[in-house]
Amino acid sequence: MELKKLTRKSDFEWVYEPQGNMRVPAILFASRKLLEEMDDKVLEQASNVASLPGIQKAAIAMPDAHWGYGFPIGGVAAFDPDEGGVVSAGGVGFDISCGVRTILTGIPVEEVLKVKEKLADVLFEEIPAGVGSTGKLHLTRSEMDEMLRRGAVWAVERGYGLKEDLERIEEGGCVPGADPDAVSPQAKKRQEDEVGTLGSGNHYLEVQEVAEIYDEDVAKAFGLKKGDVVVSIHCGSRGLGHQINTEFLKQMATEAPKYGLRLPDRELACAPINSPLGKKYLGAMRAAINCALANREVLTHLTRNAFRKVFGNVNLTLLYDVSHNTCKEEKHIIDGKEKRLFVHRKGATRAYGPGHPDLPPAFRDVGQPVLIGGSMGTCSYILVGTKESSEKAFGSSVHGAGRALSRAQATKTWRGHEIVNDLAKRGILIRSPSMRGVAEEAPGAYKNVSEVVEAAVAAGLSKKVARLQPLICIKG
Repeated sequence: MELKKLTRKSDFEWVYEPQGNMRVPAILFASRKLLEEMDDKVLEQASNVASLPGIQKAAIAMPDAHWGYGFPIGGVAAFDPDEGGVVSAGGVGFDISCGVRTILTGIPVEEVLKVKEKLADVLFEEIPAGVGSTGKLHLTRSEMDEMLRRGAVWAVERGYGLKEDLERIEEGGCVPGADPDAVSPQAKKRQEDEVGTLGSGNHYLEVQEVAEIYDEDVAKAFGLKKGDVVVSIHCGSRGLGHQINTEFLKQMATEAPKYGLRLPDRELACAPINSPLGKKYLGAMRAAINCALANREVLTHLTRNAFRKVFGNVNLTLLYDVSHNTCKEEKHIIDGKEKRLFVHRKGATRAYGPGHPDLPPAFRDVGQPVLIGGSMGTCSYILVGTKESSEKAFGSSVHGAGRALSRAQATKTWRGHEIVNDLAKRGILIRSPSMRGVAEEAPGAYKNVSEVVEAAVAAGLSKKVARLQPLICIKG
């Protein structure tokens, strides 16, 4: 990216002033190095987002931003429905409510190392992964609708999870306003056997060691202890979410003229929030969020079963579950006035700071856990939200390393078996049904997650709490 186009507000905050049809500036949070490595398309897409009706304050790009469908991945934008604001399927993404949850095991790493191979095999046996993977659950149409309506609450009531998990999930595990009737029969059909599955792509279940603690007080509030083992699960709403976005992107693009919308890019397909189409998309998208929350809750149940097969009667406690492909109705301060906004986070994580009323009591004094995934061969991080993030980025932070190479480029550069062997030499066990999938997700295909995290911290979007080191990765 050419930095001469940008005004440097600080070493980690850069502004592209409104030009052409832009209604607000584009703000990029990143180091100079990360910015220089970004594709110019990120700035072009952020500028296009800044031209949409009802946008508030700025179109924002995170340090892990890269080119996406319409919106940049790592993009944040908030819209006011009372000012003609829009909701965009491209601003949420195809994998609606893709997110990360981290589970505390309380097991010292030494105990896991003794049975690492066995644990990897049992997890791979218990956790359905890969393209088109199906689980043990088959949902009837009425069960599907109930799951879409009630999310993780539905899963817990069915015996797939613990009631105490719900307090550690955004929205208590169930997003209100979900409308199963807005979800097509085809989308439901794709999901009927996929609840409790990882899927493919960059999704994973990873057993990790807490390798370093940066903030002892926050780590204590989170239940993190150096040398203990945690499990992180990264996945979303599977085929259902993808189908919903495919259908609504087409419909939004077709109906844009009806609402007087002139799109700078067809991929920015959107609809006014208060329009029938906007309301229908929100109902379907919220149903997909609930689907993802239920999916990760069932996967947590399967993970607990796997650990009990290896370690006996152990208790695995949910730390937190946060999504990073959503549009949420939230209250934020704009020019000193509280407004009801619809905040799009695409490849960006909610990161509320201390004192926010939407946080569970356990975290209200310290802030929200922010779960940052690395790649198979690199570390991950647990951060905590800041009040500064609410002022700068609608309470948002980075979500992961961000791709540096496309999947096609990755498969031309690496071979899956070689990656598995190389990581095994470093003590990281990979289990995957697809060696091509492993090659597509090669560690070298991603940005340096530590650089991304340091930029987010320096920009004030979140603070470091702990670094996690991978031991076992179940890859889709």
